[in-house]
Amino acid sequence: MCGICGIVGSENRPETVERLGRMMRAMTHRGPDGEGIFTTARAAIGMRRLSIIDLPGGQQPIWNESGTLAVIFNGEIYNFRELRRSLEDAGHVFRTRSDTETVIHSYEEWGRDCVLHLRGMFAFAIVETPNGKTNPAQRVFLARDRMGIKPLYYGVAEGNFFFASEVRALLASRCFVRRLSASAVSSYLSFGAVGEPVTLIEGVRSVPPGHYGYVSCDNPCASFRPELYWNAADATKPFLAGSDESSAAQVRALLEDSVRHHLVADVPLGIFLSSGIDSTAIAAVASKEHSQVKTFTVAFSEEEFSEGARARAVAKALGTEHSEFLLTAEEMRLRLDEAVAAFDQPSANGINTYFVSWAARKAGLKVALSGLGSDELFGGYSTFSATPRISALVASARYAPQFVRKAIAKLVLSGTAPAERPDAIRKASAAFLYPSDFPHPYFFTRTLFPPQDVKRLLGNAPAACADLEWWQWLYSAALDTARLDSFTSVSWLETRSYLVDMLLRDTDTMSMCHSLEVRVPFLDDRLARTVLSCPETAKNKKGARKTLLLEAIRDLLPGAAMQQPKRSFTLPWEIWLRGSLRAQVEFGLSNCHSAVASVIDIEAVKKVWKDFLAGRTSWARPWSIFVLNEWARRNLAMPGDMATPVNGKAAASAIL
Repeated sequence: MCGICGIVGSENRPETVERLGRMMRAMTHRGPDGEGIFTTARAAIGMRRLSIIDLPGGQQPIWNESGTLAVIFNGEIYNFRELRRSLEDAGHVFRTRSDTETVIHSYEEWGRDCVLHLRGMFAFAIVETPNGKTNPAQRVFLARDRMGIKPLYYGVAEGNFFFASEVRALLASRCFVRRLSASAVSSYLSFGAVGEPVTLIEGVRSVPPGHYGYVSCDNPCASFRPELYWNAADATKPFLAGSDESSAAQVRALLEDSVRHHLVADVPLGIFLSSGIDSTAIAAVASKEHSQVKTFTVAFSEEEFSEGARARAVAKALGTEHSEFLLTAEEMRLRLDEAVAAFDQPSANGINTYFVSWAARKAGLKVALSGLGSDELFGGYSTFSATPRISALVASARYAPQFVRKAIAKLVLSGTAPAERPDAIRKASAAFLYPSDFPHPYFFTRTLFPPQDVKRLLGNAPAACADLEWWQWLYSAALDTARLDSFTSVSWLETRSYLVDMLLRDTDTMSMCHSLEVRVPFLDDRLARTVLSCPETAKNKKGARKTLLLEAIRDLLPGAAMQQPKRSFTLPWEIWLRGSLRAQVEFGLSNCHSAVASVIDIEAVKKVWKDFLAGRTSWARPWSIFVLNEWARRNLAMPGDMATPVNGKAAASAIL
């Protein structure tokens, strides 16, 4: 696990080395165990290493035998042992025991199709120096894993091509203008996270999940065009036949195989444990493979939000070595500034991962397994039941003129008491009033601010438009659903939006800021493809959630897990924002950074906060704007001109 970066095209070696050094230092948290660098004419690559496998021998860059290919790699290849055996049989000579070396030999053997042989999470760069490492580079190959577990960002500046594991690393090069992307802000307000492939920095983009491409060292600014190598059509080939029971059996076998591979590490490893089915399933399977499995959870004094007692019961039933950390409102208040500062890209939902990762490191772990991906694949979210209802609204809207739809929506909203007017009603109204604002009804179920609210926040600028890159990414994902059943369509859209834009990005950023590697066994390629390919009848029985997963692992689950209703790991924001965190959030919202104020209507922001205090909207809306503004304070100001952190002591009279 590492932070990687590179610069392609520059002939000025001293300047390139200086810029690369700044980028690497900005990612020290991703790799505190060492660093590596390679520079040649027209290409330079660097990395910071978090040692997980082959601690003494896995230093990067790693070369092939002839010195014509060099790789820097972030992630884990879980089938590296099997790959190594087949590559050695083909004549390749290995110098280390690391999984990284299998990447370079796989590329040497199969070229860009090497990604089809890699099982794991990855973002990597391979430099081609066909005349040897002391001669000019010819081109650089970039690739990102299928599900988007590991990030990879890029941009063009001063005639060169830059790439890195974090947006902040690109900014650290001091070659990019720290300009806020207005189109990315519209995505952020719509969903609480910036959608692929854009970022909040104008001109900086993400290599999308399941994409790769080449950068020519002769023409670095115009040569990179990410190409898709994995999509829904490939993921849902109907290779799984038989009864629902056989589907469950195959899922069970693949989950066991995935967890077994994800447990390989040369450092302390544990499991994020809640009271839910996902993490319990992983812990139960892991306990079959190893004795004394370590588990841990974060608990709160607010009992209605805490999973501490239930997680303890699950851990006791499984016989794991369990640790629990209590997060109080006061500790959150004292550490809020550092937690918000950890965002590489802001999100409405990442602070919980920050503290879970912090707890894992305090428990002495360097690797942790997470249950992410299960809800998306097996149908754990309310979006699976909400999307058909929203789809029916969208379909009915086609038969009613807009003035009729407006009248009906107004009647519904006015007839609902304020305390009973959930954001869900606003989402449904938005879908009925403006059904074409999103390319699929599912996206209305995931909105933070519906399109018309986004428009008001942006001063009546367009909230969603078909020529925006992030909207096109959603449109492309929506097109893939034409060949899928309704249940699998929601699964695919969840994995292509909410999962990659928020959950995986937050997990990577917040865990790596604590130098912790988080692995996600449910997103193993073979397991994900199988679940997506299973018939809807196996996954959606009588409206119950996660029926296929339950049938696959029922005999492993302790009663403490089976008896618990579905719940998300959520911090007590509703309480904290009205109590211990109120002064900090009010102060932040009443002192918007100039870049944010140039895009978002401040009066509309004030109304969002007032609506929250009056119980007319959820905590997520004002909190998301607060996080965006705090991110802007830190990342849109030049080094040496950083804004004063929020101290929570100033009143927010301007917003009251």
